[in-house]
Amino acid sequence: MNQTKIFYWTTTALFIIVVLYAQAQRNITTVDLLLKPTIKMDSTKMHIEIWSDVMCPFCYIGKRKFETALAQFKHKDQLLIEWKSFQLSPDMKTDTTINAYQSLAKHKGVSVDEAKNMTNYVTEIASKVGLKFNFDKAITANSFNAHRLGHYAKTFNKQNEVEEKLFSAYFVEGKNIDDVATLVTIGAAVGLDANAVQAMLVSDAYTNEVHQDIYEAQQIGVSGVPFFALNKKYAISGAQESSIILSTLEKAFDEWQKQHVSTPLKVVEGAVCKPNGECK
Repeated sequence: MNQTKIFYWTTTALFIIVVLYAQAQRNITTVDLLLKPTIKMDSTKMHIEIWSDVMCPFCYIGKRKFETALAQFKHKDQLLIEWKSFQLSPDMKTDTTINAYQSLAKHKGVSVDEAKNMTNYVTEIASKVGLKFNFDKAITANSFNAHRLGHYAKTFNKQNEVEEKLFSAYFVEGKNIDDVATLVTIGAAVGLDANAVQAMLVSDAYTNEVHQDIYEAQQIGVSGVPFFALNKKYAISGAQESSIILSTLEKAFDEWQKQHVSTPLKVVEGAVCKPNGECK
């Protein structure tokens, strides 16, 4: 074999090795993303996942009904609650010049008055759980960055507080939930470092985590929110009455508890040495 052929086959082999290695690295990254836990798991607590969107009125209503159920649940200290990202309108463009009525009218091809009538039903339901929606003040905004803030807050065990602030900002206070300054203020209000929140938001941090939540929702068949997954065995779709949430919660917890019964060790005592140097 002449030198030219040796060089050709050597470079070709090296090229194939490089391609295969790069492909393997991509596969490892993908698998790692799919297997990476989005929250530090605690085997002593039952896991509850809640898919929602900040712009979803029934998600805010569902949050209140879920809280009512939790207040009656005897084992709430044994629950690990995680909020998961979902986008109802991922392609929505933030537009501070129009309110929710105008946005809905444009989306549905109806008049502003007709859009208002569409929201009256939701506003009435919200009032029954103590919420006062102000759709005339709500700013049309993409919720992606708000979801990123939720993931960041989760690392400090502040996710639930941030979710509440985000819902209130959109539905009650008429704030732009896609505005960095607004999101920094929300983060600071729950005790997060404002500068750190700012730095996170101007980067692409937690983008993958948001996409991962949406991917997981697709995999388990979530077509609408709110969606509550209890111990990965029971699910509640929609803002159900608190009594239904409570009964499902109790059933899921009863099964989980039976699977996590701790059996005390029966110890046969004998001579031991202890850390204090005592041996007997």
